[in-house]
Amino acid sequence: QVIKCKAAVLWEANKPFSIEEVEVAPPKEHEVRIKIMATGICRSDDHVITGALVKPFPIILGHEAAGVVESVGQGVTSVKPGDKVVPLFVPQCGECKSCLNTKGNMCCKTDLGTSNGLMPDGTTRFTCKGKAIYHFLGTSTFTEYTVVHETAVAKIDSAAPLEKVCLIGCGFSTGYGAALQTAKVEPGSTCAVFGLGGVGLSAVMGCKAAGAARIIAVDINKDKFAKAKELGATDCINPKDLNKPIHEVLMEMTGGGVDYSFEVIGRTDTMAAALACCHCNYGVSVIVGVPPAAQKITFDPMLLFTGRSWKGSVFGGWKSKDAVPKLVADYMNKKFVLDPLITHTLPWTKINEGFDLLRTGK
Repeated sequence: QVIKCKAAVLWEANKPFSIEEVEVAPPKEHEVRIKIMATGICRSDDHVITGALVKPFPIILGHEAAGVVESVGQGVTSVKPGDKVVPLFVPQCGECKSCLNTKGNMCCKTDLGTSNGLMPDGTTRFTCKGKAIYHFLGTSTFTEYTVVHETAVAKIDSAAPLEKVCLIGCGFSTGYGAALQTAKVEPGSTCAVFGLGGVGLSAVMGCKAAGAARIIAVDINKDKFAKAKELGATDCINPKDLNKPIHEVLMEMTGGGVDYSFEVIGRTDTMAAALACCHCNYGVSVIVGVPPAAQKITFDPMLLFTGRSWKGSVFGGWKSKDAVPKLVADYMNKKFVLDPLITHTLPWTKINEGFDLLRTGK
């Protein structure tokens, strides 16, 4: 049965979302149709609007959500109608090289590196005004109903509050895992986190959970500092207040550089600064923010020659289908908090206002 529902369609770049009636096709074999109950706004969605992340239009964005299974296609065994679930923008097929390797989590089925905006079978499940609408990262959550592949959905605790655990679909897991899984932050270490949005704050929480002794939070918006301290930051620095480059200041503050640094913004200048501020011999710097399209980075290779490591982290390094239910269970067992990451709760018809709040740093 085709479902007619409301969705926020982006017809072209640098335009507001348009709330439209869309037709959502039934799930095909190994697909799941989900009623979206809560969705978060992430900077990666905004990158598509600005063109920093290149995707085809028209498109339904959104990739951080939680919902309830409405129906399943033939052959689906891991979820059934009525299950509470989180869609996964990094799927876990269990068969590709990354899925089979204990060190990897970037399943080959992800639509992150490609930009075809289609389901694995090369077609779309959304139609609006007679036009095919593209999917985003295999999830497309800015709609009342969406269709995902079975490899891209995780069943979670039926008691979980969906308006909170939707953050485990991207922002929280991405930052928290960058510290715990990708960097493997050690007790007593010193960390620097560049960017204190939801993902950056989650990285601060991950550093604290790992036992870091010092967590230096860096942002040009001082309004973010109180919350960063509440979640574990020991120092907060605004680069605008400094008369020398941020990496030099961090080097001086830490007597030679931090053990771990995290770039959680998606800018090439801050990626270079985060690399430069970690210890010249054993420092590890992790790129967490989505790099802007068509921009290249130039750096002195001596920074790496002396022993630093430069890493990237997608979805916090977690194997999504395995990790998301466990992270939800950890939340239910109060191992971490999510409330401080939620600044506003809006009816989803106000999605454009939500993006304005994101862009103004609120």
